[in-house]
Amino acid sequence: MKPETVCIEAAFGSVIKKLRKDLGISQETLAFDSGLDRSYISQLERGKRQASIITVFQISKALNTSPADVVRLVQDMHYGNREKV
Repeated sequence: MKPETVCIEAAFGSVIKKLRKDLGISQETLAFDSGLDRSYISQLERGKRQASIITVFQISKALNTSPADVVRLVQDMHYGNREKV
């Protein structure tokens, strides 16, 4: 039986929100550091928008992590390995 998956947008949003909170920074700070709008960060975190590859790189840099690590965490959450996130 295939494990239940989380939609990619929701998984990405959860991952960036967790990484942001782990750093103790606000959406506004993440937005400023990544060159994006705070409302866009909010929409991403709520799974309402899809991030482009450029956005993934911008956010990853602002979160002091690699795009590969962000994608790996999203993949783990998407495929049901939620305990890894």
